[in-house]
Amino acid sequence: MGGVWMFKDGVTRLVENPLAEPVDNRNMTGVRRKVLVHVATNEAITNYDQLEQRLREKGWTRYYAGDSNLRQYHKSDSSNDLISLPKSFAYIKTMHMYDIVVKVPNSFSVRDS
Repeated sequence: MGGVWMFKDGVTRLVENPLAEPVDNRNMTGVRRKVLVHVATNEAITNYDQLEQRLREKGWTRYYAGDSNLRQYHKSDSSNDLISLPKSFAYIKTMHMYDIVVKVPNSFSVRDS
């Protein structure tokens, strides 16, 4: 059994994946976690249902013909723009968030959590 022993608020516990565990809104490397925010509503996007709704409002639709290990969205059949994301929302990284920000301008931003 591997992991790291963490001590917080007088309690010791074994954390198997310390890079995924938050420590005061930071991961074990001391880097703040990022969150994708819908600018118009100031809403943090925390799942694919929320993201898909906001993308649909901007004319993006789910693309099913691509890689089955990815969740993809495209602007239209005549456009080459494609947003490719991990199959599970839990694996979205900052680079994926910035890809959305660039391809859907003025709608999303990336902020510290």
